[in-house]
Amino acid sequence: MKRPLPTLFWPCATLALLIALNASVNPGFLTLSVRDGHLYGNLIDILNRAAPLALVAAGMTLVIAARGLDISVGAVVAISAATAAVLIGGTLNMDAGAEATSRFPLWFALFAALGAALACGLWNGALVVGAGMQPIIATLILMVAGRGVAQLITSGQILTIYYPPYFYIGNGFLAGVPFAAVLAAVIIAAVHLALKLTPLGLYIRAIGINPLAARIAGVRARPITLALYAFCGLMAGIAGLIVSSNVKSADANNAGQLLELDAILAVTLGGTQLTGGRFSLAGTVLGALIIQTLTSTIYSLGVPPEVNLVFKAALIFAVMLLQSTEFRATVRKLVTRPAD
Repeated sequence: MKRPLPTLFWPCATLALLIALNASVNPGFLTLSVRDGHLYGNLIDILNRAAPLALVAAGMTLVIAARGLDISVGAVVAISAATAAVLIGGTLNMDAGAEATSRFPLWFALFAALGAALACGLWNGALVVGAGMQPIIATLILMVAGRGVAQLITSGQILTIYYPPYFYIGNGFLAGVPFAAVLAAVIIAAVHLALKLTPLGLYIRAIGINPLAARIAGVRARPITLALYAFCGLMAGIAGLIVSSNVKSADANNAGQLLELDAILAVTLGGTQLTGGRFSLAGTVLGALIIQTLTSTIYSLGVPPEVNLVFKAALIFAVMLLQSTEFRATVRKLVTRPAD
C-alpha cells in the first residue's frame, strides 16, 4: 500500500521550485553577504518582507481552523499603523535642530496601536460569537468601516514618521537578521508551542470539526473563538507596525491593501482546510514565503506588475489541485487506465 505524501510536501516542493527558478535566472540569488554585521541578500529580503504576511496569516490560520474567517485584517493593519503614526507625530522639532521627537512615549504609541488592533479583533469576535453573524459578514463590516476609521485617524493624510527608534521595528537588525523576521519567528514559534504543549490546539480542532460536539464535551467554544479573533486582530496590529515602520509612514488608504487575500492564500497553500479542523502553522509560514518568493520571481523575470495577481492565482490553482487527494486519484486513474 502506497503511503500518502506528508502534508507539507507540496508547499515545500513549490517553495524549492521557486527558489531554483530564481537561482537559474539570477546566479546571485542565493548569495548572502555581511555588511556592518548584518546579513544581506535576496533570501534575507524575502524573509523580511514576508514577516507581516506570516503574522497575519498565522492569526488567520487559527480563526479558519475554528470555522471562522477574518477579511478585515487589511483594515486593521491600516488602523494600527495610523494610530502609531498619530501618537508618534509626523513633524520635526526645528527648535531642537531638526531633531525628531515623539509626541508620546514610544511604548505608549505601540501599546495604543496594538490595543486598537486587539479591540478590532474583539469586535469581530463579538459579532460572530455574541450576535451570531456569519464570519464573512461580521468581518466585512470592519473591512469596509475600518479603512474609513484609519482615514479619520490620519485626517485623510499620509503621515510621515520621523522618529528613528520606531524605524527599528521594520528596518532594524537583531544578531544580523532583520528584526521583523525575528519578531515574526518568535511569535509564531511561541504560538506553535502553546498549541502543542497545552490542550488549546486540540480544542481548536474540536471546534472546527464539530462545534456542537465540542460544546457537549465541555470545550468552551465561545470564549475560545472570541480569543482567536482577538489574536488575529493583534497579529494584524503587529503587522501594521512593521509595515509603517518599514516605509516610515502611515497610508490609511493603501496600508494592508489586499493583505487579507494573501493571508487566506497563505493559509490554504499551507494545507489548512477552510472548512475547519485541520490546520498547520508551519504550512502557513511556507505559504507566506511562497507568496513573497513568487512576487520576487515575477519581478526578476521582468513580468509587468499588473499581471502579478494572475500569476499568483495560477500558482495557487496549481498547488491546490496538487494538494487535492481526489484530483491526484483521478489523474492516477487516467494515467494507469489501459488503452481500449
